[in-house]
Amino acid sequence: MESSIITQVHKEDPQLQSKPGQVSKSSPKKPRSRNIFKALFCCLRAQDAPPSLPPAQDTLLPPENNGTVAKVPGTCLLPEMTPQDQGKICVVIDLDETLVHSSFKPVSNADFIVPVEIEGTTHQVYVLKRPHVDEFLQKMGEMFECVLFTASLAKYADPVTDLLDRGGVFRTRLLRESCVFHQGFYVKDLSRLGRDLHRTLILDNSPASYIFHPENAVPVVSWFDDLDDMELLNLLPIFEELSETEDIYAKLQLLRAP
Repeated sequence: MESSIITQVHKEDPQLQSKPGQVSKSSPKKPRSRNIFKALFCCLRAQDAPPSLPPAQDTLLPPENNGTVAKVPGTCLLPEMTPQDQGKICVVIDLDETLVHSSFKPVSNADFIVPVEIEGTTHQVYVLKRPHVDEFLQKMGEMFECVLFTASLAKYADPVTDLLDRGGVFRTRLLRESCVFHQGFYVKDLSRLGRDLHRTLILDNSPASYIFHPENAVPVVSWFDDLDDMELLNLLPIFEELSETEDIYAKLQLLRAP
C-alpha cells in the first residue's frame, strides 16, 4: 500500500482537498507562552493518546526507568557521541507532520517532489516544508546533538531528509526498523538510544510515538498546510532554555508549571 511507506500521510489528505493543486492557509495561530506549552502538552496527551488496547502479544522489554542509560541487549541505536557534540543534550526529532507534510496527491507549491518506487512502479511524493524549518534546524544543530527518528521507510525518508537537511544537522537517522511496534503503534523507545535519559528530548507531533517516555517530550502541533504557522519559531526559546540544563526533567517541569 502506497501510504505505508509514510506513517502519517494519507493518499487522500482532507486538509488538501479544499483547493486542488494548492495548499490552503489556515487561521493564524498565536505564539505560545509557557502556560500554552503546559496546556498543549496536556491537550495533546488527551486528544492523541492511543486508545485502550488489549495487552500486546509481543516480547518487548519494559522501558528503562527515567534517568538511566539504555540497558538493552545488543548494540544501542546511536553511535558514540562525537567530540563536537560532547556535553550536548540529545534531541530526537520526528519528520512527518513535525518538519514536513507529504502527500501522494499533487500540489502546485511543493518544496520537493520525491520519486519513490513501490512494487515496481515509481510514484511521486509531494513534500511541503513547515514554515521556518530551515532556521529551526540550523539553530537546533548549534545547541544539540540532533537525531532524526521517523517511523517512515528509508525509500521515502532518506531522500526527503537529504533535501531538507542540507546543512547536515542530523548526526544519525533512525527509521522504522528502529521503532518498537507496540500495541499497533510504532514507538520510539528512547531507552534504546544509548544516551542518558536525563539529557534526552523528543520532539514529535504524535504522543503515541513517545508513550514509553512522555516526560522527555516537547509536544508540537501537527502541521499540514498552514503557511502562517509559527510553531517552530515559537519552540526555539523553549529549546534554548533546555539546552542549558543538566536535567531535562526538572526544566520541563518548570516550563509546564503555571
